[in-house]
Amino acid sequence: MGFQVPSHMPTDQKRALAQLLQSLSQCGVTHLPRVTPVAVPRRSVKPEERVQKRVSDSRTGSTRTLTGPTSESTKSDMQPESDPDVARICEGALQSAGDKSASLHELAQIVAKCRRCQELASTRTQTVFGVGDPDAKIMFIGEAPGADEDKQGEPFVGRAGQLMDKIIEACTLKREEIYICNILRCRPPGNRNPLPAEAVNCREFLDAQITVVQPEYIVCWGTVAAQNLLDEKRAVGKLRGQFFDYRSARVLCTYHPSYLLRNPSAKRQVWDDMKLFMKELGVTLK
Repeated sequence: MGFQVPSHMPTDQKRALAQLLQSLSQCGVTHLPRVTPVAVPRRSVKPEERVQKRVSDSRTGSTRTLTGPTSESTKSDMQPESDPDVARICEGALQSAGDKSASLHELAQIVAKCRRCQELASTRTQTVFGVGDPDAKIMFIGEAPGADEDKQGEPFVGRAGQLMDKIIEACTLKREEIYICNILRCRPPGNRNPLPAEAVNCREFLDAQITVVQPEYIVCWGTVAAQNLLDEKRAVGKLRGQFFDYRSARVLCTYHPSYLLRNPSAKRQVWDDMKLFMKELGVTLK
């Protein structure tokens, strides 16, 4: 047959190969094509792209080190080129409500032309930038526009928005006193959750809104808003009931009104969160 087992192979591998060649011979195979191995280059990871993380095992009391790519390098790969006009607006003097209103209007015009996310730009009716008091003490952040928001160009105007209005009223607040926006400014098709790349593409605009409004308090409605603003991995159920700091603002996370429409039993937890929030503002709710 001409089949030969290389002499340098380990004994167990020789035996396995000999059995394979015998089987091929019985099937009528008289020769095998010569194959030249091709080396596949491996991507080298620079030392600065790797991070060591010490992880404690509560069961054994031992500590081990995990090494992998840094989250910073991953994010930088996704980060779009910043818009110089957005930077200019954020660096401007933002003392009065009139200055802030003009700056937000200019930002909204920039967002209206944005095509960083090709799918969202091609399927949206219009962008949904934000609404409310440009000098608000409180900012609400949701996840993304829905069908009603995409149609009207304003966040939280559908069924979830109507429920939010009731929550605002129960907290003795007024909607027009709050600045309301989302993680995304375009509606994802089918109302799916924002993709990580889409959230990164829109982050410059969210940060610009926060810079202009300068809220003292932020409420993140839902897991998407909480995780993206705070760079968290935990779900909102693990984040609610406590305050976080983002820049100069105090941040509270709670369930999204659309979640309450599907799970009415969670309304009690949201009300507990809002009582905690209003207590921070010096208002006691029953």
